[in-house]
Amino acid sequence: MDAFYASVEQRDDRALRGRPVIVGGRPNGRGVVAACSYEARAFGIHSAMPSAEAGRRCPDAVFVPPRFDVYKEVSRQIHAVFAQFSDTVEPLSLDEAYLDVSGSSLMGGSAVRIAREIKALVHERTRLVASAGVSYNKFLAKIASDQDKPDGLFWVLPEEGEAFVATLPIGRFHGIGRVTEARMHALGIDTGADLRQWSLEELTREFGKSAGYYHRVARGIDDRPVQSSRIRKSMGGERTFAENLVERDAMLAFLGTLLDEVLHDLAARSLVGRTLVVKVRFTDFQTLTRGWSLAGAPLERPAAHRALPFLLDRALRARAASGLPGRGGRSALEVRLLGVSLGSLIDADEQRPTQLEFDELDGGA
Repeated sequence: MDAFYASVEQRDDRALRGRPVIVGGRPNGRGVVAACSYEARAFGIHSAMPSAEAGRRCPDAVFVPPRFDVYKEVSRQIHAVFAQFSDTVEPLSLDEAYLDVSGSSLMGGSAVRIAREIKALVHERTRLVASAGVSYNKFLAKIASDQDKPDGLFWVLPEEGEAFVATLPIGRFHGIGRVTEARMHALGIDTGADLRQWSLEELTREFGKSAGYYHRVARGIDDRPVQSSRIRKSMGGERTFAENLVERDAMLAFLGTLLDEVLHDLAARSLVGRTLVVKVRFTDFQTLTRGWSLAGAPLERPAAHRALPFLLDRALRARAASGLPGRGGRSALEVRLLGVSLGSLIDADEQRPTQLEFDELDGGA
């Protein structure tokens, strides 16, 4: 879906249409941007940006609180459309999924025509716009889905895969973040064609366990199947910030928004978790995880939110105690990535009310 949360808000409130809309945070207060409309993106605003900064960049922006219950209901409508066209659907989030239609006879067996029909039905039922990417594997389909946003439909045929990848800027590769992109640029890897020149051994020396993935996708190869049913041990999300976070309150505000997203993704799959983990990555790439484990009981939203400050503070204290300096003259407590996950997942119908007993979990770098 295109700018999903913001598009839902613009759909439901005519006064917001055509205006820069920011979901989450407050223009002159603490918090971070959960999502924003394309009109807001024109000002350089993006998700996870401190809301005060977003307000400075666009004083006319309209800030609205997130309505996750509404987004979840719209997500059900969208996924119901997906189910009409394939039994093999792998949800990625409330508003995104992979569909395997390789064995479908619908629309004459044309994946492009199926994608076009899905876009039309989603718009008819939700009055929202989606973009679709079509190709012979997940990697290329994902990139294709971002190619012509908003309202895009782009496809990469099997005979076009390697040539298409060769032209891509390395920052467009799904799975390559800003830091890895910068590192690749420093090594002279600017495009898919440049990446393809590197052997697996050379990539392994520079990028470790990620080397195999880079080596394959540089050749248009991705053998991961679309998995419609899989046993999940955990579910979470994380984000690398365009500008590092320094203030604890901004970190907490982002973690709270991210936690709500994860909880709603779990609810959409009728799952609940018993372990909450917070992930913190600093500017020198040291990564710390801290978690709570619930003994035999599902972790509900209020308890999860109460645990966030404790977990973040434990990670920050551990960082301070390590004595490690910041990178490039920055504060040692400056954060470049935050993540939240819920583990020990069970079906929501299986949960049994028990007294909450927290067991501390520690993770290392």
